[in-house]
Amino acid sequence: MASLLEIDRLSVRFGAAEAVRSLSLHLDEGEVLGLVGESGSGKSVTALAVMQLLGPAAQTEGSIRFTSQNAGPVDLLQLRAEPMRRLRGREMAMIFQEPMTALNPVMPVGEQIAEAIRTHQPEKPRSQVREAVLEAMSAVALPDPARRAQDYPHQFSGGQRQRIMIAMAIANRPRLLIADEPTTALDVTVQKQILELLASLRERFGLAMLFISHDLAVVSQVSDRVAVMRHGLLLEEASRATLFSRPAHPYTRALLGAIPTMETDIHQPLATLERSHESEALPLREVETGHIARIS
Repeated sequence: MASLLEIDRLSVRFGAAEAVRSLSLHLDEGEVLGLVGESGSGKSVTALAVMQLLGPAAQTEGSIRFTSQNAGPVDLLQLRAEPMRRLRGREMAMIFQEPMTALNPVMPVGEQIAEAIRTHQPEKPRSQVREAVLEAMSAVALPDPARRAQDYPHQFSGGQRQRIMIAMAIANRPRLLIADEPTTALDVTVQKQILELLASLRERFGLAMLFISHDLAVVSQVSDRVAVMRHGLLLEEASRATLFSRPAHPYTRALLGAIPTMETDIHQPLATLERSHESEALPLREVETGHIARIS
């Protein structure tokens, strides 16, 4: 099966600082890839590179190939602004971490969703745009969409605002959805609801998803495969079942050991993350079929 998204030796620099170092990943149609790592590991920079939202300060190398439904395989790093704008929001969309800063506070939420639709489907008459807005709001289980479409972001709870962001992202039926820590700012109950919503939307619309998080427990609920990053490098990648049952890299084992469970001995300290950079000099090697890690 050809990959929907293929990142090949991507490097991103900001001046002398290298945020992502020769990263290679792939994502198939309908698959969810969890990208995990601590703050500063390069997860969000990778997502922004895919969406071409890094800005002129970033220097990028490598390639990011996306299989467009209309244009076929394209290298996103080589696309001009206008073709990229047509892809972004139509065939690929992104959900950001903090919905209150991502939404326009002085525009009704229905109009914000409508704007996302009109941008990519200008031929749609007003009545069909409104119908699509209400359908998107219903798809994310926002109550009474016909009335709430007139409300402003501050009139919604944090979880509802995240649902609005998801409605905007899926309004044009993209094939790829990038979720950048979409549950970090939410309490545990709402977090569970958002994860269940994303799972149902994936099933309903056949979405492929790049799910970014620092929380392995969250990633374990949604991902088919998991990739672990640190200091801009890919350290390990495997299926969810393999990574959680047989982690090969010391950093991955430390991340898993730092998660308390009902069986955790409260008299013992949780695992801490080693500071050693030695493994970063090691090449990636195949531990078993479909399981690679940067180990000797």
